[in-house]
Amino acid sequence: MPTVRVTINRTVYEDEVEPRLLFVHYLRDRLGLTGTNVGCDTSNCGACTVLLDGQSVKSCTLLAVQADGCEVTTIEGLASNGEWHPLQTAFHTEHGLQCGYCTPGMIMASVSLLAENPDPSEDEVRMGLEGNLCRCTGYHNIVKAVRKAASEL
Repeated sequence: MPTVRVTINRTVYEDEVEPRLLFVHYLRDRLGLTGTNVGCDTSNCGACTVLLDGQSVKSCTLLAVQADGCEVTTIEGLASNGEWHPLQTAFHTEHGLQCGYCTPGMIMASVSLLAENPDPSEDEVRMGLEGNLCRCTGYHNIVKAVRKAASEL
């Protein structure tokens, strides 16, 4: 079996993995990082979004072996010194969630969006998150949360 060495949330992991193991299952089942959700296994919903070398990716379409040598941030790695990331705080204060299942993926995609565009318009936020689905909300408060975090970053 191949060995992967990957830095996840500032911790280095080295493991033997099945060549066909999806990265989302490596995160959840092998490492216990269950904030990354499995929604569809087809890359349609974005619930499994993580940052891979700073770019948002859907971890259900990435093999664990493809992450070898990469730096990954999951929702668990956003907080710093016990303080929530501004996007986490904004999703909380602006009620940018309902059931919360899509929230980790939405936040991770938003981190990537704001890194590329620090001051997005409402339309740019909606376009930037079009690969992440929420089945509960009308996206209004999600957009408000991203724009609020953008103003604070």
